[in-house]
Amino acid sequence: MKKVFFGVLMIYLLYAVVISSYLFFADTQLAPEYIGTEADPKTFMNEEQLNLSKEFSKWGNVIYFIYAPLEWIIYIFILCFGFSQLFARWSQQISKYRFFQTALYVVLMSTFCYIIVFPIRYFSFSISKQYGVNIQSFNSWMKDNLIGFWIEAVMLTIVVYVIMLLVSNSPKRWWLYTWFLSIPFTLFLMFIQPVVIDPLYNDFYRIQDKDLEREILQLAQQSNIPAEHVYEVKMSEKTNALNAYVTGIGSNLRIVLWDTTLERLSKDEVLFVMAHEMGHYDLKHLKQLLLGTIAMSFVGLFITSKLYQLTINNFGRQLRLKRDDLAALPIIFLILSMLSFAVSPITNGVSRAYEYQSDRYALQLTNDADAAVKTFQKLSVEGLADVNPPKLVKLFRYTHPPIVERITHIRELSEKQDE
Repeated sequence: MKKVFFGVLMIYLLYAVVISSYLFFADTQLAPEYIGTEADPKTFMNEEQLNLSKEFSKWGNVIYFIYAPLEWIIYIFILCFGFSQLFARWSQQISKYRFFQTALYVVLMSTFCYIIVFPIRYFSFSISKQYGVNIQSFNSWMKDNLIGFWIEAVMLTIVVYVIMLLVSNSPKRWWLYTWFLSIPFTLFLMFIQPVVIDPLYNDFYRIQDKDLEREILQLAQQSNIPAEHVYEVKMSEKTNALNAYVTGIGSNLRIVLWDTTLERLSKDEVLFVMAHEMGHYDLKHLKQLLLGTIAMSFVGLFITSKLYQLTINNFGRQLRLKRDDLAALPIIFLILSMLSFAVSPITNGVSRAYEYQSDRYALQLTNDADAAVKTFQKLSVEGLADVNPPKLVKLFRYTHPPIVERITHIRELSEKQDE
């Protein structure tokens, strides 16, 4: 099994060299029809910003495409070198209760994985700071990392405990029962996210500009959003990027604006951003994405169960693992992670289609194409976004259409409205 690992590692290293070369030298020239238009970054970025944007985007892309399969390598390493089995054995020696064994195992495995990937995470943080997108202090960044680590550990413990209990008691249908239980669990997380989890990272408070709040709530009323307040989140100590969103479900629904958005966009631009976000709600995108996620998880868990059993049948003896062993968990995580990466072009494509629809919705609601174009341009400048990424990057990374396409789309829609 160690030979298998080193074989996989060599493939990964070769992949890393090839993908890095592609990403650094890929052609990102604008199509001729965009050159000189307001979608051309040369019309709203100076030369320094253009160069920084290209460099920053290349580093971000390389980190993403190297980091994603690194997770798979770590799981294979943990299995092939017996670390997973060791963590499980330690957990069983410390506690006789299955839940606490699971919690200890999750913490040990998560800590091991965190230490391995920390250099890449820190490098990504440093690059973002170097280019001025991230302005967060190291202490603040580490605090967010540790909060995320323990939130994930708690949730993972619950999920793992339930999955392994189902695997043990229902070897053939564990995936189906897991899928059933995942639905209320997902809804519960969506409900508590705005009021329990998000405030652990940042300070949220009522928006201070009451006139703007009134106008946003008027848009919300037109969009059938049952919100009574608009919230502002303090992000200016962490980033120069801009953002806004509608989050949560039921009584915990929140309209949220980053303070950087309020500081750097005009009122009309803020209203367009909010109209766009409200479009996702009124067009039922959130519900559709939830239903899509539930459907895909059904298929994904079914495939995972088959591949998991196949792996145990073929490699269980060499790895000294049985189907219901806690130490076999990385196999499930490995399969789920690979499936998630494989379907990301599909989910990203659906997301980009929704973004186009929300842009159209916002334009109809505000009737202000100029504000829309200025907003997209400012988003690009502040976040050093690559307005025209390589096709592979767009396929795997972009949940939103590239800025050049969004600006062009808005102008085309505006011209049709004026006809």
